[in-house]
Amino acid sequence: MNNQRGFSLIELLIVVVVIGIIAAIAVPNMLASRRSANEGSAISTMRMLHGANASYQTSAGSGKFAASLAVLKTSGIIDDGVAAAINPGSAKSGYFYLYDNLDINDNPSNYNITAKPASSSPVTATGTSQYFIDGSGVIRTAASNVSVTSPPLNK
Repeated sequence: MNNQRGFSLIELLIVVVVIGIIAAIAVPNMLASRRSANEGSAISTMRMLHGANASYQTSAGSGKFAASLAVLKTSGIIDDGVAAAINPGSAKSGYFYLYDNLDINDNPSNYNITAKPASSSPVTATGTSQYFIDGSGVIRTAASNVSVTSPPLNK
């Protein structure tokens, strides 16, 4: 009597195919969840930056908003991770922040912050939306070229 133990090649191939099908379903969902989490983090960071600028304006800024993220960091209002997230290579949770201080010396003072995904390629995208906030505190969103004229965020 030939008593062999183990799996046949066909059985192993079936297991590999089933694992491949499960991975093909799970990986896109995982990437979409990651993008969604990154976008939530960017929205939260934008709200925090607005509050940080309001604090700076009423304390160290003498009525003016901060000139940069670095100024907010130096004032002890924001942390190093956010202050350093100024280009795709130093992004925080998949987003980097562009701080425009062109209007800080106007009366009233103003600023613009734009949050952009560090990667927008279809496979490795860290987010699908860009966000914008200014002194009004209204977060605006668009898929690209977000600005003060973009629609407000509905979250």
